[in-house]
Amino acid sequence: QDGQSDILYKFWTAVTQTLSSQFQSATDSSMFLKQAFEGEYPKLLRLYNDLWKRLQQYSQNIQRNFNTSGTTDLFAELQQMEEDAQDIFMQKNEDYDPEKALKDSLQQYEAAYLSKSLSRLFDPINLVFPPGGRNPPSSDELDSIIKTIASELNVAAVDPDLSLAVAKNVAKTIQLYGVKSEQLLSTQGDASQVIGPLTEGQRRNVAVVNSLYKLHQAVLKVITSQSSFPAAAEQTVTTALKAVHDLMGSAVQPLLNSVGDSVEAIIITMHQEDFSGSLSSSGKPDVPCSLYMKELQGFIARVMSDYFRHFECFDFVFDNTEAMAQRAIELFIRNASLIRPLGEGGKMRLAADFAQMELAVAPLCRRVSDLGKSYRQLRSFRPLLFQTSEHIASSPALGEVIPFSIILQFLFTRAPPELKSPFQRAEWSIARYSQWLDDHPSEKDRLALIRGAVEAYVQSVRTREGKEFAPVYPIMVQLLQKAMSTLQ
Repeated sequence: QDGQSDILYKFWTAVTQTLSSQFQSATDSSMFLKQAFEGEYPKLLRLYNDLWKRLQQYSQNIQRNFNTSGTTDLFAELQQMEEDAQDIFMQKNEDYDPEKALKDSLQQYEAAYLSKSLSRLFDPINLVFPPGGRNPPSSDELDSIIKTIASELNVAAVDPDLSLAVAKNVAKTIQLYGVKSEQLLSTQGDASQVIGPLTEGQRRNVAVVNSLYKLHQAVLKVITSQSSFPAAAEQTVTTALKAVHDLMGSAVQPLLNSVGDSVEAIIITMHQEDFSGSLSSSGKPDVPCSLYMKELQGFIARVMSDYFRHFECFDFVFDNTEAMAQRAIELFIRNASLIRPLGEGGKMRLAADFAQMELAVAPLCRRVSDLGKSYRQLRSFRPLLFQTSEHIASSPALGEVIPFSIILQFLFTRAPPELKSPFQRAEWSIARYSQWLDDHPSEKDRLALIRGAVEAYVQSVRTREGKEFAPVYPIMVQLLQKAMSTLQ
């Protein structure tokens, strides 16, 4: 009534300062108290939280009594004050939080507790990664690390702020495990060889990835089983786990790159085989599939059994090898569309290779049909081998499933030799052209290169004063225009 609306603020500041100084002097004079308050800080915090809860209930009760027993004038005045501030006893300053002021009197014990908590989390890790050690922790050793993490989080569950602070410690623990694991990884040449059986370095890398995976899964289980775990705390731990997942990825990357390079090298040898032959009298290809396809199937099957089956994280492995399968299909279609000359017998054999390609990439994936767009391309391209150029140009798969640039590339095989494929015109090897396509993923760039090859052909016909163009030429021009218009 006398305008002293900060009376409780003054009182509360005095109370919390008294608490701070009393705790301080008590722990200064007694080592036993100091250890009790620091070591059992979560229990002390729980007592504080209970006190705060009871104060809030008390405050609400008094406010309710005031509102019901006060005179109308007082009631109206209080109503006005209530609209100004939630609590008539504590005019809330923007920067003053009475609950925080209360907990701040325990600040020094929280800092000491968190520091001890961090060393409890770090100790088992430093123990199982001795200096100069070469192997990741055993299952039992990993279990003890997980138990420590679960125990620290459970004890901290008495308070959301403490949960968040301990979750940050857990995140640092996960990072430490990652750093120690990374130091064990072999990055020498033998880590990425795909010629012989698993080398010592590769065996160790597999063990490290498996150990990171177990940690990832176990910590995930711990945080999902935490009831009322604050969202910010969960986010903190999840971010640290993502880094573990990324480390698993970079540990297998050299091996994946090596396998990918070998797959590409095998596919490109299809150009060393002869596809120009005519149809045999039986109307069937002489062999079920080409030599390069046999080699590809053998290589992929061996790589999966020699290297990848040792990883325990099947989903993680398939996520990586499925991307490799998609790339293999993309390269296969790219190279198949570049074969020149292509005879009727060659078409039959190439069609057989398309069917065998599904078997070749099968070990790399859960199901070949899961490969999405690249699988649809493989299925859609095969029938085009036997269709007329006019039919191909009106195929519904065009642009939707198979890019225009691939189809145009394929139509060059039906042209006379003077209508040179883009790589022939540029005097590139097929390997160099394939690299160029990788460096220029946009259809616009690819179509521009193809258009250049078509225009060069027109120029050459005019130069020798030819009377007509190859039958496939107008179809290619029409397709180019259609492709360009879809890019607008």
